[in-house]
Amino acid sequence: MTPAHMVPPTNAALYHRQTMEKPPQSPAPRPSAALTVAGLGSGLTEAVVVNPFEVVKVSLQANRDSFKEQPSSFAQARRIMNAGGFGLNGLNRGLTSTLGRHGIFNMIYFGFYFNVKDAFPASQDPTLEFMRKFAIGLVSGTISSCVNIPWDVAKSRIQGPQPVPGEIKYKTCIQTMKLVYKEEG
Repeated sequence: MTPAHMVPPTNAALYHRQTMEKPPQSPAPRPSAALTVAGLGSGLTEAVVVNPFEVVKVSLQANRDSFKEQPSSFAQARRIMNAGGFGLNGLNRGLTSTLGRHGIFNMIYFGFYFNVKDAFPASQDPTLEFMRKFAIGLVSGTISSCVNIPWDVAKSRIQGPQPVPGEIKYKTCIQTMKLVYKEEG
């Protein structure tokens, strides 16, 4: 046998020894801050990945042409790329707002959910256990959604059509939040 053929049997033997021969250990407790930071990291990663799609989606939603006259998603993405490139004026317009929106949501959701879930004892009854997790998830999602709304509004204003064609009213995340608060309360 070549060395490459020996890797799977070796890994299987190591896995068997690690999982079957040792007594199971209880998992180490997860610190609250670690869960919160992990949520933030997952949200920031998610934002970087989804932002170009959000820009295309918002621009298509703002298009008032009939459905037959609207460009496809790919054609709209090409138009955005031709007009502003891939950077913060093109497909990544509103990235800071999207980072805030997703980062804050996931940070609060995961930090709250897993810490509160561990604080309430699990139930042996599957229905009660489902209800426990459902209620904690509902509260976590509600709090997270309420807190991230300012970033969502800023993202939509920056990525959407500007009120005056040719004039950029909504430029940055913080500037947009301040302007919306000043003008709309």
